[in-house]
Formats: sequence, C-alpha cells, structure tokens
Amino acid sequence: MHVVTLDDSDDLDGWRVAARALAMAGVNPADIVWQVGDQATDLFAGAADPLPTSGTPFAVPRAFLDLARSVVLHRDPERFALLYTLLARLRAQPGAIQDRADPLVRRLEHLAQEVRRDIHKMRAFLRFREVAEPDGTPRFVAWFEPDHHILRYNAKFFIDRFASMRWSILTPDRSIHWDGATLSEGPGAVKGDAPAGDPIEEVWKTYYASIFNPARVKIGAMLKEMPRKYWKNMPETALVPGLIAAAQARESGMIDTARHEVGGNVAAAWALLRDEAAGCARCPLHKPATQTVFGEGPVDAALMFVGEQPGDQEDLAGRPFVGPAGQMFDRALAAAGIDRAGVYLTNAVKHFKFEQRGPRRIHAKPGVGEIDACRWWVEQERLLVRPKVTVALGATAARSLLGRTVTIGKERGRALPLSDGSEAWITVHPSYLLRIEDKGTVAEAFEHFVADLRAANQRIAAL
Repeated sequence: MHVVTLDDSDDLDGWRVAARALAMAGVNPADIVWQVGDQATDLFAGAADPLPTSGTPFAVPRAFLDLARSVVLHRDPERFALLYTLLARLRAQPGAIQDRADPLVRRLEHLAQEVRRDIHKMRAFLRFREVAEPDGTPRFVAWFEPDHHILRYNAKFFIDRFASMRWSILTPDRSIHWDGATLSEGPGAVKGDAPAGDPIEEVWKTYYASIFNPARVKIGAMLKEMPRKYWKNMPETALVPGLIAAAQARESGMIDTARHEVGGNVAAAWALLRDEAAGCARCPLHKPATQTVFGEGPVDAALMFVGEQPGDQEDLAGRPFVGPAGQMFDRALAAAGIDRAGVYLTNAVKHFKFEQRGPRRIHAKPGVGEIDACRWWVEQERLLVRPKVTVALGATAARSLLGRTVTIGKERGRALPLSDGSEAWITVHPSYLLRIEDKGTVAEAFEHFVADLRAANQRIAAL
C-alpha cells in the first residue's frame, strides 16, 4: 500500500510528482491512499511503501494537465484518487480523456467546471473595505467564503489588478496579504475579522443606486450568475430588492397618478405604460425582436383577450393579431357577434420569439421565464383597462393570467374567478385552428372556438 502525503489541499506539484512515479511503475489506483498533511484518509492503510524510483515513461495529453490544475482545487476528498485513476488509464488508452461519455471523465469535468465557476465568482463578487494600518497607511480587507481551494490560485489575479494597493483577503481556510511587493499567507479567519463598511462603500452604493435600471433587471439570470450566498459580502446587493420594488411602485404610481388626474385620464396612463414597455429588456427576447408589440383597444373595454406572443407580421407591424392567426381570430369574433374595435387585445409575451431558418423566422414557443418576465406588463394592462372578462387564448396566455400551468381541455368553457372580482375564461389560440389539416375537424373546432368567445362575451352582462 502506498500512502502519499501532500503538503496542502491544493498541492498540484506534489500530486504530479507522486502520480507520475506511481503510474510509470504501473501501481494500481486501489493500492494508493492520498492524504493531505497528517490527516489520514484510510485508517486501515497500514505502513506506507516508498514511491517507486523506476518505471516506463509515457506521454500525458495536455488536456489532462489542464483538467488536473482545476480538479485539485476542488473540495471533493476523492479528487486526487480520481485523477490518478484517469492517469493510469491514459497509460494504456491515451485518447480516453476525449470520451465524454465515460463516467469518470464526466465526473472530473464536472469538478473542474465547479472550480472554474467558483474562481469566477470570487473575482466578480469579492469586495474590499478600507481600514487603517497602525502607521496610518490604508489597507483594503475583503472577506470571502469560497466553495473550493481557490484562494492561492486567484492571488495572481488580485495582485495584477490591485498591484499598488496593500490588501488582505480573508477566508475560513487561510488568508493572503499583499504589501505592494510581497505576497504572504496567514491562518484562516472569521467574518468578524473583516471590517463591516467604510466611506468608499457608501459612495459606491450611492453611485450604484443612481445607475440602477430596473427595466433591464433579469431576476432569474441575476440569481443564476450571482447566488444569494454572495449578497451578504456585496454592499450594492442590499439595495437591489428595494430598488426593484421602488421602481415598480414608481411605475405603478405614475400610472395611478395619470389615472386619477382631473377627468380620469386612463388613456394617458396607458400611453405611459406602453412607452415604458417599449424599452423593456426583462428577458433576452428583446434583442432579436424588431420591437415591443403592446396591446391595443379601448382602455375601458369590458372584454380583454390575451394571446401568446406576436408573430412575424405582428413583430414587423407593431400591432397584435394582424397575421394569419389574427385573421382567423377576426373571423371568429365576427361569427360570435363581437366587434374587434370594442375589445382590448394583447399578448402574454411582448416580443417575437423565433428560430431563423434561412430567410424565414419560425415561431418558437416562449419559455416559463419569458412568460413570467412579461407577466407584470399584462397585469398593469388589466389594472388600467379593468375588463370584466379576460379570455386567455392558449396555454401561454393562461399561465400569464393565472400564474400557473393549466390544461386547456380541463379549464375550457367555464368562468375562473380572479382576485380583482373579474373572470377569466380559457380557450384555444386561433393558431391552433390553422394547424388542423382535416377540413371537417377544423370546421368543428372553429365552431367550438366561436362558442367559447360568445359565452365569454355573454358573461359581461351578468357581472
């Protein structure tokens, strides 16, 4: 049994020397115990055999060395053994590292990915705070809790970036200190060892609040890239919830003020909302789309229809329901005895989502995140128009309206109460009728659709 004792948790050089000697001698991975310092990892390992001094050299792919540099920084206690297992395999199969279907390769790639992500998080979310040295010179101290052993690896990044500063980075495992010329290490610390705040931080928070644009905040993406565990160390993140809430309150207040002006100018409030939505970037769909396609119709309409999203022609025209599905919808409205000019039409998602296929833009179904990102706009439209009945055309519109996924077949053709006292009705989207190939079936489906529209319209008199 070979017991290899490494100097530290991130001792790549020590592992490479031992692993090379053992692999050249053909030592089986099961006959090796890897441990850090005097912390034994196998109580039954027995006496340690010395490292082999001879063996058959072999070449190691560059990709393996790159992988090892990241994996050794992980906290997984099996990382050294896993790397050696792959190294031993590479002796007989040099191309084994290219097999992404292999469980061992996949696991090591996953460990490396987690380390790279942790390295990025530290560089992005670490915040220095100023303190004074005993001689009065400033020092900048930061507290960070990395998931893995990345502190030493990241030291060069912070030296290059803050070469002229005197700084310290404290973590639970160890600390590093830069005096402008030399890097030194110290023991681990606790969060209380780091300062809580400084005047520079207050200036930064004021600046951050002044440039914060809530219309461009993508909550889901922000949490994915900046998990809440890092928020406590970043002064600006404490402002985010309040800034978002204040911005939405400001938008709602602006609308409410316009609504209650002399004469109750709802049209002016709607125009403000439409103009605000024109610059919406709450989800990535605004990038490829031509424009925001907002709702249209009387702002005092008793009947509102919510579709899925604008199509190709709607995206170009900037109006809802003007393409093929819109034409089918117009036919159904007329058959149900409903004047399109008297209803309010909008979509759950305000930008066209598509896949580019040559010169054509093919409709793509919006995802849940995109629906939820746009839901606020639909809610504000309903707040202004205050329809007695809102008809959701399709599953996407139903989710936007109800905040949950529903089955159209189960909920179709009946009133669903909403929190404001109005009703929601659910039916199919007119594009569904366009996809039916059998003429007899489409005629039956069209009549069913018309019956849904007629029933929803008739409910208005009862509310």
